[in-house]
Amino acid sequence: MEWLKTIAPTIATALGGPLAGMAVSAVAKAIGVSPDEVQDVISSGKLTAEQVASIQLAELELKKQAQSMNLDFAKLIAEDKKSARDMQIATKSLIPALLAVFVTLGFFGILLGLMTEHFKTSDALMLMLGSLATAWTGVMAFYFGSSASSQAKTELLAKSEPAK
Repeated sequence: MEWLKTIAPTIATALGGPLAGMAVSAVAKAIGVSPDEVQDVISSGKLTAEQVASIQLAELELKKQAQSMNLDFAKLIAEDKKSARDMQIATKSLIPALLAVFVTLGFFGILLGLMTEHFKTSDALMLMLGSLATAWTGVMAFYFGSSASSQAKTELLAKSEPAK
């Protein structure tokens, strides 16, 4: 889905945050599919030129909507993660750690099963693997930060002047 960041960065950012529903609706309307089909269609990478152009128009519309509502998608995502981390610090709940362990075991367990041919490849298994891969990325971002914040930090460092 990296290509989506290139043609529609606002939509790609919104998909990863608390306003994902807004982005999914915009993409669904743009490419003429139901919201339930958006992830499959985008992941397939088999969009027509018209659909890509429609996504780019939806990108512009979403930017306009976000501006009128004073929304900053990247900031909302960062605040969402910060509030989850703050809650974890305050409650010291075992649930996030247990979920992280189960997601990690499930993801790598299925990968290992596929590589050693213990599992037969099926659509349902591939769907589960994709879902676990997405969840595992979220787990890593929760505990270690996201690549987006890391990239922003790298860009800021590149633009700054060295200390004298």
